[in-house]
Amino acid sequence: MSERTSTRRNVLKAAGAALGAAAIPTAAAASTDDSEWTAVESPTGGTLYDVEETSEGAYAVGDAGVVLDRTERGWQKILDGGPTGNGNNLYGADVTDDGERLWFVGSSGAIGEYDVTTGNLNDHSAPMDVTNNFNDVSVTGAAGEANVYVAGDSGKMYYSFENGATQTWDYVTPGSGSAINAVDFYDDRKGHIVDGNKSVFATRDGATWDAIGLADANVNFYGVDSDGADDVWVSGGGGMVFHWTGSRWVPTDTGDAGLRDIEVEGGAGLAVGGGGNVYDRESEAWESDATPTGQNLKAVCRRGDVEIAIGAGGAILEH
Repeated sequence: MSERTSTRRNVLKAAGAALGAAAIPTAAAASTDDSEWTAVESPTGGTLYDVEETSEGAYAVGDAGVVLDRTERGWQKILDGGPTGNGNNLYGADVTDDGERLWFVGSSGAIGEYDVTTGNLNDHSAPMDVTNNFNDVSVTGAAGEANVYVAGDSGKMYYSFENGATQTWDYVTPGSGSAINAVDFYDDRKGHIVDGNKSVFATRDGATWDAIGLADANVNFYGVDSDGADDVWVSGGGGMVFHWTGSRWVPTDTGDAGLRDIEVEGGAGLAVGGGGNVYDRESEAWESDATPTGQNLKAVCRRGDVEIAIGAGGAILEH
């Protein structure tokens, strides 16, 4: 595990453990079985596309620019309309290494930077006058000093090494021009992306990208968890999970559901996808978890004692 990943996750784990003890109202009766996922009351009926842990707890983003905050009183809506107020859908989110700034991106070039400690919102939308859809974002570094990496639907990676300031953005097209579906960084300028052409790319400088696979995958790629140059997890269609070990790709078939997101740490992990499917990895094997929803799940995060999955219809599951 990289120093960046370890440091950020330790900070967020400490913050998340305190909040995890808060009472959260649920739409269904609370389960007495700690192994089960519970449906949690949601303040929105729109699709939620991403969920992240911060120093102040968990946040989720989704349709019409909604941003939700997990508070002691349950999930609360703190923003409608996205960073511009125009109601652009938000598809991806990430948090700075200190957990203090939540970045999110979405349709029509939407990019926002939300200070979870003060509630201030900075609008970085339409960098370089680009108003294409942005599918995902990864940020590294501390609040106010972040490197920002944005995955474009047009196959371009947009990046700023100066916290998204105007005139500091640049872009590169790593592959064939197919949509870049997900991005994740394990160090300041080292990370991975997956695109719609069934390709995985790696960078060591944040600006140039090299293909590292994946030949003959035969499924689309939706999610990526980049934990090191030799530790990359990719989730895709047909229930497929692929693990890059530095020398080879190891495939695993979990079933039929398309897996939209994946998160693995220290060998343990979660993957979520269509039909409310959640897969839990322990003892080097992926196993299906029972869930109380049939909604398509879009993202998952693991923080402290609470694991969260979100998706269509405003679905929020906690474990």
